[in-house]
Amino acid sequence: MKIEKTKNAKRNIMVGLFNKLIVLFLPFLVRTAFIYSLGAEYLGLNSLFTAILNVLNMTELGFSSAVVFSMYEPIATDDTSTICALLNFYRKVYRIIGIVILAAGVVLIPFLPYFIKGECPAELNIYFLYIIYLVNTVVSYLLFAYKKSILEAFQRNDILFWIDTFTVGLTNLFQLILLLVWHNVRVYYLYVVTLLIFTVVNNFLNAMVVNRKYPQYKCSGKLSAESSASIKKQVSGLMINKICQMTRNSFDSIFVSAFLGLTMTTIYNNYYYVLNAVVGFSTIFTNAITAGVGNSIVTEHKDKNYKDFYTFNFMYMWISGWAAITMFCLYQNFMMLWVGKELTLSVAISLLFSLYFYVLKIGDIRATYSSSAGLWWENRYRAIIEVIENIVLNYFFVKLWGIHGIIIATIIPILTINNTVGMWILNSRYFKKQHGTIEFFVRNSIYFVVTLFASMITWTVCYLTPSNISGLFMKGLICIFVPNLLYFIIYQKNKDYQNAKKWLLARIK
Repeated sequence: MKIEKTKNAKRNIMVGLFNKLIVLFLPFLVRTAFIYSLGAEYLGLNSLFTAILNVLNMTELGFSSAVVFSMYEPIATDDTSTICALLNFYRKVYRIIGIVILAAGVVLIPFLPYFIKGECPAELNIYFLYIIYLVNTVVSYLLFAYKKSILEAFQRNDILFWIDTFTVGLTNLFQLILLLVWHNVRVYYLYVVTLLIFTVVNNFLNAMVVNRKYPQYKCSGKLSAESSASIKKQVSGLMINKICQMTRNSFDSIFVSAFLGLTMTTIYNNYYYVLNAVVGFSTIFTNAITAGVGNSIVTEHKDKNYKDFYTFNFMYMWISGWAAITMFCLYQNFMMLWVGKELTLSVAISLLFSLYFYVLKIGDIRATYSSSAGLWWENRYRAIIEVIENIVLNYFFVKLWGIHGIIIATIIPILTINNTVGMWILNSRYFKKQHGTIEFFVRNSIYFVVTLFASMITWTVCYLTPSNISGLFMKGLICIFVPNLLYFIIYQKNKDYQNAKKWLLARIK
């Protein structure tokens, strides 16, 4: 079966952008109403439960991606029986995963008080609330979640985006109304139940669409031993790598709650929410080039891909550097206006979160090429070491430097293990350039120094503006023009700049 890749990619990008706007803006309103209606401790508890269940969700990580990857060939050859067997296999495993998460979640119930420093709001039953969160996580695995793989394999993520936008939008609208109308503890229970209701709705809608568009695919048949073994290996590599990505904020939130309390957990996650929103938009760029990168790895010479790698990396670090500078200059002003002075920390926290974002982005293009080259299994030890280093540093640094230590403990593994070792694996297993890892480090060091210089100039100009709504707007305008002008002046004769310019002009034509 022929899939219209270009058409689907454009459609997915456009709908995905709209989805990002909705799923980031409405939860922002809900989070704001939550803070002013119920208080920081309640929101901290919400963040803690979400973090715990994200860790439990690691059971699934990588499996769905491996199944979708395994569907590409049978879809291309119209092998309906194999797709049905994959779907059947997927359903069975998802049911097992749901039961495992439920069992692990129940085992954690007696230990919940140990994850909370100080007193929890006395009027809340944390065990009842946690069980609702747990059921919300488990029910998605038991109710048709496996059917999403069909839409993903056919590159119809736009349908998933529309359904997600609809259900997330309604969830947040109901929650917003609840928080604005009632200002007592009972509304928190209704708030959590709303999550569960619309999770069920989301799964049913996905199942209905798949049954209507692809009625030929039913859960039936059995996979061959060779296919099962292939999926297991892919799952192992993918799962370990995605565990690393997922646990960063989850473990951070758990350590903040356990050592610094629920209020500080809310403050940390308020800052992280802003960072994650910017990260969400930055992924539009990597998603847009992923299909092309995968095709180039198959069809083009490695030397051309090596050149393209640095062209994309240069463009991406320009965008990421500008975003990091903008975050640093606007963070404090925005947080003051959003949550008030009592829930806003020092400028040092804004600097650390902006640095966190920038260091995180250094590895994105490398990760895109690594995934496209299928190097998940080769990256397994890198990911394991990064998780261990993050946990160990979190434990020691939170005692030394509090909330600052948590962020530093996350930045160091990303820089030393994720970016450096990750590039060494990509270079040794695919590019095979003699000094490829050193070149990556040198180029990105130059980009960092230039971004640091541009941030100092931009911050100095922004410092002269008032810290109010009009000042925030003025700073935004400054951040649009000053960093990009400085980048242009510094980079205009740079080889990567010239390559990026040619690439962009060719796409525009």
